[in-house]
Amino acid sequence: MSVGFKPAGGIRTARQSLEWLTLMKEELGPVWLTPHLFRLGASSMLADIERQLSFHSSGRYAAAYRHPLV
Repeated sequence: MSVGFKPAGGIRTARQSLEWLTLMKEELGPVWLTPHLFRLGASSMLADIERQLSFHSSGRYAAAYRHPLV
């Protein structure tokens, strides 16, 4: 029986979430990248994801005040 894993606290950027995804895949295998075994508890990461999406659509990062969760 597998127990899921949810890292939380300190995950504030999309880059940090990718680091966790890479770690899980390399150490435990791709089956652990499923929602019932692995999820990120990082609501503060939403603002960074919004800024990254803004950058990829416009070529510029949005100002922090445009994303209220910062």
